[in-house]
Amino acid sequence: MNTKHILFIILLPLLGLHAQQDAQYTQYMYNTMSVNPAYAGSREVISVTAIHRNQWVGIDGAPVSQSLNLHAPVGAANKVGLGLSIINDKIGPSQETLADLNFSYTLKTSEKNRLALGIKAGVHLLDVNFDRLDQFHTSDLLLDVNIDNKLSPTIGIGMYYYTPSFYMGLSAPNILETKHFDETSLGNTASSFLATERVTIYYIMGYVFGINKNLKLKPSLLTKAVAGAPVQFDISTNLLIRDKFTLGLAYRLSAALSAQAGFQFSRGILLGFAYDWETTSLGNTEFNAGTYEFFLRLEIFKKQDSILYPRFF
Repeated sequence: MNTKHILFIILLPLLGLHAQQDAQYTQYMYNTMSVNPAYAGSREVISVTAIHRNQWVGIDGAPVSQSLNLHAPVGAANKVGLGLSIINDKIGPSQETLADLNFSYTLKTSEKNRLALGIKAGVHLLDVNFDRLDQFHTSDLLLDVNIDNKLSPTIGIGMYYYTPSFYMGLSAPNILETKHFDETSLGNTASSFLATERVTIYYIMGYVFGINKNLKLKPSLLTKAVAGAPVQFDISTNLLIRDKFTLGLAYRLSAALSAQAGFQFSRGILLGFAYDWETTSLGNTEFNAGTYEFFLRLEIFKKQDSILYPRFF
């Protein structure tokens, strides 16, 4: 049995479930705007972030994801934030591309505390080509008709509360439940939808402990819930050393253990890397070389910017 067959076995149950999961990232703490529009502009500078993730390296058709975010505050008071988010996610025969415009408005709840409310709107492009699979049953009608670059709208909402040492957010990146490829498109011969997008709820939280002037510790949590799939918990702890080096460990409940590292090359350049060890039975296979993730953040500061350097979230 080749790796395409193995991946098809993994994907087959997902076709029977009426749910889709968003792309996941181990370095989710640097990818907040992708899932929460209220984060737009919160860093108070022009900020560009990019993440590339290769999951289950060695398995043909395994997930490959990229995320690109650009956001900045607008106006002298920094109350309005604008951003652009692009996500590309490929797994097996399917490829999804999402492009969203993000808007946030920040309320000053105290001298140092902020509450931001956000909304995002965009498009979702879905392409499914079953010819990429080695099919066990060529007579399966669900696998006879491809989805060719189907375009659908997306609307998301979120809130983000933060202080100099704490943050939390609640969001739904897409509140529209779009049905892809229903039974009528197969001449009423299929009994269910191939895929239906479900509303995914994200909750994020983190706190920065100042151990001493050279060490900061930041535990963080991401919770992701969507109908038709188990609730996902990502727990991580990162240590910032001399405002330059970041080292951390993370655990995705019943899924993976991860190591993270980052280096602040300058005030505006941060580079990060993460590696995941699968804790499921898939991790014990000889053809799975683990998951690699690379992160880059570029930021443009004005001379008068007085943001504490560096920001840990």
